[in-house]
Amino acid sequence: MAIGELYDVVIGCPDPDGLAEFYRQVIGGRIADSGGEWTTLVTPDGRRVSFQRVEGFSPPRWPGQEHPRQIHLDVKVTDLDESEPLVLRLGATLLEGSPKPIGFRVYADPAGHPFCLVTN
Repeated sequence: MAIGELYDVVIGCPDPDGLAEFYRQVIGGRIADSGGEWTTLVTPDGRRVSFQRVEGFSPPRWPGQEHPRQIHLDVKVTDLDESEPLVLRLGATLLEGSPKPIGFRVYADPAGHPFCLVTN
């Protein structure tokens, strides 16, 4: 049984509004949220792709690893307090500074990639 469901794919970038508009024109959909730091594109079939501002952004370089890809998954869950121990048992680590009271928490997967559990 799964702990949650894929909610969002989040891409780090220097200009969330601009990159969301680029992908809107490439894959269609509508801009659902826009606020300077975070912009969400909802595709015609209801999938979400969000763009998060990263200060000092260094674009990834292919195929090298000097500047790795900047992307993370948001996993929608019913209850953060119930889901947290489940992902921790699987090998996740709660990242320092992850907010507890609002609708998401940030973890690292066993390989160190960040992902979020979200309730909104």
